[in-house]
Amino acid sequence: MAALPEVPQSVDADPQETKEWVDALEGVIEKEGPDRAHYLIEKLIGQAREEGVDIPYSATTEYINTIPAEKQPNYPGNPDLEERIRSYIRWNAMAMVVRANKHTNVGGHIASFASSAVLYDVGFNWFWNAASDNHGGDLIFFQGHSVPGVYARAFMLGRLTEDQMDNFRQEVDGKGISSYPHPWLMPDFWQFPTVSMGLGPLQAIYQARFMKYLQCRNLVQTEGRKVWAFLGDGEVDEVESLGAIGMAAREKLDNLIFVINCNLQRLDGPVRGNGKIIQELEGDFRGAGWNVIKLIWGTHWDALFARDKKGILKKRMMECVDGEYQTFKAKDGAYVREYFFNTPELKELVADWTDDEVWALNRGGHDMFKIFTAFKAATEHKGKPTLILAKTIKGFGMGEAGEAQNTTHQTKKMGHEALRRMRDRFNLPVPDDKIDEVPYLKFEEGSPELTYMRERRLALGGYLPQRREKAAPLAVPELAAFEGLLKATGEGREISTTMAIVRVLSTLLKDKNIGRHIVPIVPDESRTFGMEGMFRQVGIWNQEGQKYVPQDHDQLMFYKESQDGQILQEGINEAGAMADWIAAATAYSTHGVQMVPFYICYSMFGLQRTMDLCWAAGDQRARGFLVGGTAGRTTLNGEGLQHEDGHSLILSGLIPNCVSYDPTFAYEVAVIMQDGLRRMFKEQEDVYYYLTVMNENYEHPEMPAGAEANIVKGMYQFKKGAASDAPRVQLLGSGTIFREVMAAAELLKNDWGVEADLWSCPSFNELARNGQDTARWNLLHPLEKPKKSHVEECLDDTRGPVIASTDYVRLYSEQIRPFINRRYVTLGTDGFGRSDTREKLRHFFEVDRHWVVLASLKALADDGQIEREKVAAALVKYGLDPEKLNPQTC
Repeated sequence: MAALPEVPQSVDADPQETKEWVDALEGVIEKEGPDRAHYLIEKLIGQAREEGVDIPYSATTEYINTIPAEKQPNYPGNPDLEERIRSYIRWNAMAMVVRANKHTNVGGHIASFASSAVLYDVGFNWFWNAASDNHGGDLIFFQGHSVPGVYARAFMLGRLTEDQMDNFRQEVDGKGISSYPHPWLMPDFWQFPTVSMGLGPLQAIYQARFMKYLQCRNLVQTEGRKVWAFLGDGEVDEVESLGAIGMAAREKLDNLIFVINCNLQRLDGPVRGNGKIIQELEGDFRGAGWNVIKLIWGTHWDALFARDKKGILKKRMMECVDGEYQTFKAKDGAYVREYFFNTPELKELVADWTDDEVWALNRGGHDMFKIFTAFKAATEHKGKPTLILAKTIKGFGMGEAGEAQNTTHQTKKMGHEALRRMRDRFNLPVPDDKIDEVPYLKFEEGSPELTYMRERRLALGGYLPQRREKAAPLAVPELAAFEGLLKATGEGREISTTMAIVRVLSTLLKDKNIGRHIVPIVPDESRTFGMEGMFRQVGIWNQEGQKYVPQDHDQLMFYKESQDGQILQEGINEAGAMADWIAAATAYSTHGVQMVPFYICYSMFGLQRTMDLCWAAGDQRARGFLVGGTAGRTTLNGEGLQHEDGHSLILSGLIPNCVSYDPTFAYEVAVIMQDGLRRMFKEQEDVYYYLTVMNENYEHPEMPAGAEANIVKGMYQFKKGAASDAPRVQLLGSGTIFREVMAAAELLKNDWGVEADLWSCPSFNELARNGQDTARWNLLHPLEKPKKSHVEECLDDTRGPVIASTDYVRLYSEQIRPFINRRYVTLGTDGFGRSDTREKLRHFFEVDRHWVVLASLKALADDGQIEREKVAAALVKYGLDPEKLNPQTC
C-alpha cells in the first residue's frame, strides 16, 4: 500500500489511543502478515473517505526497496562466476571506447554501461529469451549509451571480432560497428534504434500493445513474451518517455517492463539535485496505474536495516536529496560516515564498521541478488505493466576518471593510473606493462566462464540481440484487382484521391490472401477520410471488446469495437499512431509475420509532428504506407495556417528509404499502391511509402495505355499538344494542382495560340533521386556513354520552356532543375497558409491556371519566342495585380 503523507498535527490528543492502534497494527503484521495489514488499512481508508474524512492520496512509498530481504528468492546461478564474467565485460566495454579514440575522435560512452552492467547481465543470464522453436522471443529496447557493454558481451561469445571492436564508431570502411543501436547499419544484430531519447520507451509501449493485438487476432502467439525497455532517469525529461504510460496501464500491458537506470545524473549534472528522481517517478507511474518496484539498496544495507529499530535510517534516506547521494559516491567511506551518518544515533549504527565497509554499502542496481528478485517479480506480475527503478552510480568502477562525476558522460579516455585502479578493483589479468595497450580480455575455449555464458544463452534460446531480416512473402494482388480505379469515373461522377485510397484499402481488406495482414491506423479522423464504413466491416480493435451500446448503434456504420478488430484508433495522438505503425511495419522482423500498416492522418500532423519517429522507422527498416490526407497548402480550404501542408513531401524526401508520391488521379493511386505492395511485401525491400491524398472531388480519367511504369518512376506524359509550329511549352504538375495545369493548357491554346504538352509528375522526389543516381554514374564512368535521367528521357524529343506547378513549396519541384537542359520555371506555395476558398488560396499563392499561363508566356518571351507585350496583356486579361504582395512574406 502507498504510504500516506504526514498530516500536520501539533499535539497528539490521545497518545494512549494512538498506541493502541499502532499496537493492534503490529499484532496483525506479526500474526497474519503484511498482506492482511495492507487490506485492513485500505479498508479503513476507504471507510474514512466514505464518511467524509479528507485523506489525500499518495503515490510514493518510503525510500527503500519494494521487496524486502526476507522475500528475496534464492539466486539460481553461480554468483562468483558471473561476477568474474561481468568484470571482463566491464573492461572490454571500456577498452573498445578507449582504443577507438586513441587515433580518432569518434567518441563513445563508458559511464552509462558501467552503471547498468549488472542489470543487463542478470537479464542476459536469466530472463531474456531469444526467438526459437519454443519461444517467440522477448524484445529488448537497449539504452543507446550502454551499447559498448552489449558489444563486449557479444565479442566474448565470438559474435564480434577484435577488428570490429577496434573499429567501434568507424563504419565507412565496412569493418566497424555502430555507435548506437542501428538496424539499418547492423541489420542482423540490432532490432530497435533507441538513442534518440524518449523514442525507445514510447515505441516499447506500443510494441507491447501490438503484441496483444496480434494475439487477439490469432496472427502470432505472443503469450509469455515480454517487452523490456531500458532508459535513463535523465531520459524521462523527454516528453515521449512518459507520454503514453497512462495508455500502458489502461490497456493492462502486463507484457511490458520498464527498467529506469537511476544513476541520478544527466549528461551534464544531476537529474534532480534538489529532489529525488526515484520518488518522482514512482509517483508518476504508480499514479498512472503501473506496478512499481523500487530497487534502491543492495545487500550490504540489509544488516543496517536489521539493526535500526527506530526507523532513523529510513528517515535519513528520505531526507537526503539526489545531489547529496551523487556526492557521497564521488568521495569515500570517511566522507559518507561524516555526512550521511550525521547524527549520534546514525553514527552508532556503523560504529563498529571500518570506512571501507561503509564505502562498500552498495546500491540495488549493482546487486545481482536484488536485481534478480526485482526482475523475477516483474515477469510474474499480472494485469499491469511494471516499472523497476534501479538506483546505480554513473561510471561505476571508473574511480577518479569519472565515477559519480558531472563530467563522466563525456569520458572517452582513461589514463594509466585510472586503468590500473580499474584493473585492480575488478581483479583482472592485465599485466602492468600491458595496461596502456588496454588489451581485450577473453576466456579460453572450454573455460568454466565461457561455458557458463554459452549455457545460459542456450537455455534461453540463443544469442541476443539478434534480428530477423525476412519473413514469409505475402501474395500481393495484381493491378487488375483495382480495375475500378483504373477507369474513368464518368461524366458528373466526382471522387477524391482520399476516396481512391480508401477503396484500395477496402479491396485489400477483402482479399483472401492479404486481408488479415492489413492494419488500418487512424489517430481520430476516420470520418474525415471517409473510413467510417470500416468500423462495421472490420471493427476497431479493443482487447476487452465493446462493453457498451454505442450511441450510433442503430446506424449502418456504427462505432464498433471488438477483440478481433483490425483498425487501430489512437485518439488525438499522432506520436502513438506512428509508434503503432512502426510496430506493425516491423512485425516481419520482431514477430516473423508481415503486416501491412496504413497510417492515415492529416498530412500536416504526420511527418512534421513525428519526424523523429519517421526517421527511426527508416533506421528500423519499416515497411508500410503512410498516407497524408487533406494534403497540399491550398486543398484543405477553410482550415488555416497550422493545418495546410506545403512541405511534407520535402520532409519525406529527407528519409533515404521513404518512397513518396503526390498522385492526382485514382489510377495513379492504384498503380503506386500495388507497386508498393509488390516491393515491400512480396520482394521484401526495406522501404516504406508516403502518399499525399486530397479531399477535393473531381472527375477522374482513365489511365493512359502503358503509363504504369512511368507513373512509378514519377513522370509520364498525360496529354500531348497538337502538332504545330506554334510556340510550345511543357507543363508539369502533381496532386490537385495538376488540374490547374490542365486548365492552363486550354487557356494557352485558346487565348494565346500556345501549344502545351502535359506531364503528370506524381513524384518529384523519385525523379530527383533517379537524376542524382544517374549523374553519379556518369561522374564515375567518364569513358562510357552517359546515361540519361528519367526526366531527360521524357523531355528529350520536346521543345519549349518547362513550367512546373504544385501545391507544395517550390523546393519540391526545384529538385529536378539539374536534369532539365532548358529554361525551367517553378511555381509553389511558399509561405504560411491561411483560411479561404481553394480558388482564392491558389490565386494568393500564385499556382492556379492564370499564374501558370503567365509563367509560360514569360518563359516564352525570355526565350524570344513571343513578344513581351503578350505577358503584359495576360496580366490585364486575368486581373493579376503587379503590386500584389509576395505570399512568402505576408
